[in-house]
Amino acid sequence: MKFQRRITQDLEINLTPLIDVVFLLLIFFMVSTTFTRENRLAVNLPEADGNPVEETARTIEISVSQGGAYAIDGRTLVNSELSTLMQGLEEVALGDRDVALILIADAEASHQSVVTAMDAIGKSGFSRLSIATRQPDDEDN
Repeated sequence: MKFQRRITQDLEINLTPLIDVVFLLLIFFMVSTTFTRENRLAVNLPEADGNPVEETARTIEISVSQGGAYAIDGRTLVNSELSTLMQGLEEVALGDRDVALILIADAEASHQSVVTAMDAIGKSGFSRLSIATRQPDDEDN
């Protein structure tokens, strides 16, 4: 019986090493974790209150309708594909890449249609692009 008493008296659970390991794990995860910060793009659209740009000698007008159809100098293209728009630009420009281009897009036109037109202009080698806007109504001010 002496033996049993001795065993029950010597049994102790030491929590100090367990607490040390938990704190070390906590510190490890805190140091090794990367926190991501969500970035939101703040877009402040410009107003079109500027002065009109002086007309140059020759300009090409590219119109984008509400449905996404394209027209170059008033002539509607057969389809809305990028290659058709690029070919139409090359035919109208007659090889002159320094001609000024005016992009006239309907306010309800899809963003993709406008970006496609700008992409065709860039891929065709034109560098002088203006985007047409209208003056805001006085009632809005």
